[in-house]
Amino acid sequence: MKVVIGLFDNHEDANEAIDELGGTGVPLSDISIVASGANGWYADHRSRATEDAAAGAGIGGLIGGAAGLLAGLGIIAIPGLGPVVAAGWLAATATGAAGAAAAGGATGGIIGAMTNSGVPERDADVCAEGIRQGGTLVVAKVEDQVVPNAEQILRARSVDLVERRSQYEAAGWTGFHPYAG
Repeated sequence: MKVVIGLFDNHEDANEAIDELGGTGVPLSDISIVASGANGWYADHRSRATEDAAAGAGIGGLIGGAAGLLAGLGIIAIPGLGPVVAAGWLAATATGAAGAAAAGGATGGIIGAMTNSGVPERDADVCAEGIRQGGTLVVAKVEDQVVPNAEQILRARSVDLVERRSQYEAAGWTGFHPYAG
């Protein structure tokens, strides 16, 4: 099993990627989303997803993909990012890592959760900054045989992390700092 990631500049592209990942057989329980909630985008998505869930249950259907994941969105505090909108296993790991960091001084928050899941720290750094700047992160745990397809799905709509890092660095960014403005 491998973790694949995609950082998106808009929520619609992230939602479409989640739907496509679900279509390839990636279980919803293995997909996470973390996004800035600053502009309140999630309220409408969450209420629509909840309505879809209720309608699906009423006719005996199952909801999946982005709608199912968005129905579980909650606002949580992640160190260095503050309050974010998140759902899935990574959010639980990030908040758990935050508690461990407070107790034992270990690296916590979103970067710790991602690196502990196998994401290179260099990429996790850019993703955390991307979330802080209004982006949406999709992280999925996928079976080895699905990795190439999952990476292609995420790459099709997400930002290029190397290019984004270069843009940040050109603007004076030296890495993710939890207490930066």
